Amino acid sequence: MRLTRAFAVTAWVTIMVTGSCNRPQAKPVQTVAVATQDGSPFPAALAGHWKSDRHGWEFVIEPDGRISSAVLSFGRIAVTPGETTTLTTKTGEQATLTPGPWAVHYDPAAHMLTIKIAMEHIRIPMTPNLLEGSSNDVFTGVVSPSMDTWQAEWTTFTSYKAHTADGQTADLSTDQTYGETVALVFTKTASW
Repeated sequence: MRLTRAFAVTAWVTIMVTGSCNRPQAKPVQTVAVATQDGSPFPAALAGHWKSDRHGWEFVIEPDGRISSAVLSFGRIAVTPGETTTLTTKTGEQATLTPGPWAVHYDPAAHMLTIKIAMEHIRIPMTPNLLEGSSNDVFTGVVSPSMDTWQAEWTTFTSYKAHTADGQTADLSTDQTYGETVALVFTKTASW
């Protein structure tokens, strides 16, 4: 039974990570997809502001399971699903971060929460250099019975390129099959 649940969660994460690249352009993008393993409503007790113990990640989860905002590890920048974030850098240039589809999945039987944050395009000028690309970040792990702590494995899949002033391009991407994984502990700092 546990193996079946683990397989189901793994299959769902794989579909969400690899499936977001080929969406038809004619259909509107659902900014945050929310599902539970057994089809029950998302537990409102998970709603609140969640902050990781390191790397700067933060999520605001609404009572229906949608993520209304996130602070990315990359630059500690706050983003909203479905909206491009534009910031002025210290050198006066415009940095842009455009989210792709995000997803939230909860398995009540296993107390397993999975969140996927896709960034469709990131462009950060760093005079005279430029960093651009995309990323998929997947967080999965067990939520405590009190629903205020989440032990998560963060796996990041990046596709970044750095363009230098001398015309060189450096590939800063992670392995697209395995990514890079780090253990994080999220604490709910506010509830609603």
